[in-house]
Amino acid sequence: MTTQAATMNPEESLACWRAEEAAVRARLQTAPGAASPAQVAGRSGLQIFQALLAGEIPPPPMAVTLDFTLLCIEPGLAVFQGQPRFNHYNPMGTVHGGWFATLLDSAMGCAVHSTLPAGKAYTTLELKLNLVRALTDAVPLVRAEGRLVHGGRQVATAEGRLVGPDGKLYAHASTTCLVFDLAS
Repeated sequence: MTTQAATMNPEESLACWRAEEAAVRARLQTAPGAASPAQVAGRSGLQIFQALLAGEIPPPPMAVTLDFTLLCIEPGLAVFQGQPRFNHYNPMGTVHGGWFATLLDSAMGCAVHSTLPAGKAYTTLELKLNLVRALTDAVPLVRAEGRLVHGGRQVATAEGRLVGPDGKLYAHASTTCLVFDLAS
């Protein structure tokens, strides 16, 4: 899954993106929540996300609040899709930078988490965000693609891009994450 197929026009990309999201949402649990320790015990980061996408564990409440969802997870890659809405606006009449940051932080952090073995977790230490274009609810969907740059025993880094179905770049970011052992 990529942010846009090179051979598609923006309308075709948008239709494809909507279909992909509908297929994912059809598998997700309907009630958001937090996975229980038993649901994630013994699972790698990738296995946790695969379980979420299979509807075995609930999607996080924040994703419902901010109207975005995980679409695709592979080792070192996470793709989220979101719909900018009026309720995400700042006083200047555009989508608040915090919405951009949350989508990109999620994509990059999950790209890191997807490479971690069972018993390991991460937290964001640093997030660098570059907003390069204003975003309004006139843009129907955006995708945040996070890619692992470096995965070490204690520190991992990732990069992310937020794009529309027409290929326009709205923001790009980088992150540094601390990798640690989960408490037993």
